[in-house]
Amino acid sequence: MTSDFSLGLHELGDQCFAYLQPDGSWGWSNAGLVVGDGQSLLVDTLFDLNLTRAMLDAMAAHTAAAPVDSLVNTHANGDHCYGNSEVRVRWSKVDIVASAACAEEMPHTPPSMLHALNQAPGEVGDLFRSFFGEFDFDGIELELPTTTFSGRHALDVGGRRVDLIEVGPAHTDGDVLVHVPDAKTVYTGDILFIGGTPIVWAGPLSNWVAACDLMLEMDVDTVVPGHGPLTDKAGVREVRDYLAFVDTEAAGRQAAGIDAFDAARDIGAALAADERFSSWGEFGRIAVNVDTVYRSLDPQHTTPDVVEQFRRMAELESATPGHP
Repeated sequence: MTSDFSLGLHELGDQCFAYLQPDGSWGWSNAGLVVGDGQSLLVDTLFDLNLTRAMLDAMAAHTAAAPVDSLVNTHANGDHCYGNSEVRVRWSKVDIVASAACAEEMPHTPPSMLHALNQAPGEVGDLFRSFFGEFDFDGIELELPTTTFSGRHALDVGGRRVDLIEVGPAHTDGDVLVHVPDAKTVYTGDILFIGGTPIVWAGPLSNWVAACDLMLEMDVDTVVPGHGPLTDKAGVREVRDYLAFVDTEAAGRQAAGIDAFDAARDIGAALAADERFSSWGEFGRIAVNVDTVYRSLDPQHTTPDVVEQFRRMAELESATPGHP
């Protein structure tokens, strides 16, 4: 699918919309709007209040007659939920819906933590500002889900059925797909990164591969990823192929007793030589992805703390100048 990857609200047809944020890299996430008769559903908020406010302003022509009644957080990462309080300011009775696992995970990384890391002195502050320095986390109060579910959950949005399908743990503990059957559209949250490398915080990778297989079986034409341009099933297949490749290659190196970070360097070199994946951004995420495979195979494996994980990703990317 060829699409216009420009900042702002994009009409998908059938009263479904995507709000896109180029370039889709760290923190620059997408969101969605499904409009029914007299009410709307919002899929995710953005990384800070200013960004979320701008998005809601862009949607105002559609939500004036169909106010946002429900907000679905597809997962617990801040770039998909830190703007929840701005939605609550505009629609005080909005129902915030998420999987139970997402709701449990969400408080673990509060906005105050990222604000502190961005403000930290020395190497740690420099590191986190290189990833998140463009975002303002100061003073954000995280609004947690008010309705939770496990497995599947159906919502009525002004006479339209919207299906919520839990597919985590994969990217995070409680990932959810938002499927709009009458529009043949699915909002994937971070189960899809298009043009950027997926990052597997939770895993196992096999769960994420299964989520891709589920989407490939759906009757959908339009796929709204968590990051990157709009896509279709071809984009789903590419992400599936990446995850399956990394899972197999990392498992082989784990069985051979190779250190996880050394394995990540090795697999990263193979990915850089593969034309299917060589143009993807954020390729340093292979360090986290390989470590997740090791942890999934060996519960005794020690995963580095979050600062070290980001340091490793930055090291891999700085070691390959000129890579996208």
